[in-house]
Amino acid sequence: MMKYVQSYKRNMLVGDQSYPAYQLRNLLNYLQQHYGDEVVESLCSKIGMGMSELEHLQLIYVWQADFAMEFLQQYTQDPEIGAKVGGQYTVKDLDFLLTFFNQCQTIGECLQFVLSHPERVGSFTDTLVSHEEGKLRIRWLNTGKIDKERYSCQFQHSVCGLIKIGTGLAGQPILFDKICLAEADRDTSFLSAITGADVQFGAEFNEWSIDQQYLSLPVTYDFDKNRINTIANQQPSYIEVLLEQLRQSFPDCPNMEQMAVMQNISARTLRRKISQAGSSYQKLVDQVRSQAAIGLILSEEHSVEDIAEVMGFGDVSHFRQSFKHWLGKPPGHFLRLNEKPNAS
Repeated sequence: MMKYVQSYKRNMLVGDQSYPAYQLRNLLNYLQQHYGDEVVESLCSKIGMGMSELEHLQLIYVWQADFAMEFLQQYTQDPEIGAKVGGQYTVKDLDFLLTFFNQCQTIGECLQFVLSHPERVGSFTDTLVSHEEGKLRIRWLNTGKIDKERYSCQFQHSVCGLIKIGTGLAGQPILFDKICLAEADRDTSFLSAITGADVQFGAEFNEWSIDQQYLSLPVTYDFDKNRINTIANQQPSYIEVLLEQLRQSFPDCPNMEQMAVMQNISARTLRRKISQAGSSYQKLVDQVRSQAAIGLILSEEHSVEDIAEVMGFGDVSHFRQSFKHWLGKPPGHFLRLNEKPNAS
């Protein structure tokens, strides 16, 4: 009988939550090398962050990294730009993360750290992690309702970054088994070359899989002892305060006026503070409610009717409509996609 284990990782970071600065440095270096200083200066002016200032930072805000990725995708109009930027990472670029990877014995332990610590490594997405017989599968869940092209850019950036860092840590090539893209068929020569994966199109979700034999490879990278004793201090996040308050209030999430009273500020000030962090109050509420719904569905312990009741909906049809608004598909469709894959 095939062993099948899965887990849902609520990893999506937003707004003014912390994000590793080395990823933005890598993106800006790529732009500088291929498109020149003027383009870099234009992007830096929009995120309020100069190259010289960035060199001395370990953490930035999520909205800055997200804006930079969107800028990259729109400016280049290259559907493989995320893969190309991710493909230039080296282990020495990882800054304070070297401290954590130095404590890992295998590539699998490194990947587990990445999946379990979004606040350290940065993440634009929630994920569904599935362990089948001999395979590990990572499915991205677009709970933030990010534009499909931008989301694909983020996905490819992550995939190629993982491959390059993993290969560097192991000292030998690591290849993915399969990559599924939720977009139409196109050229993916760079993505295919760097990952070695069979790339498939028209999928319901962006996801990748790898043979678990790679996860047992030992970490052989020779860490610089002078660079592995630093740990970045997380920046205070107002968005995280609001998200935690919403989670504690769930399923009776307060409206913006009620939240403003709880924060001892006006609704106008609350709206402005959230907007400055690159989000909106409704997006935060939707994030908390959609993540809760996904968790309940994947637990396979409740019917859709029960979940609707737990979520505080007066009727199932309203819950179905809201779920479709959050993830683009109704709960039944999500459940079918969550069925165990065939052993083929």
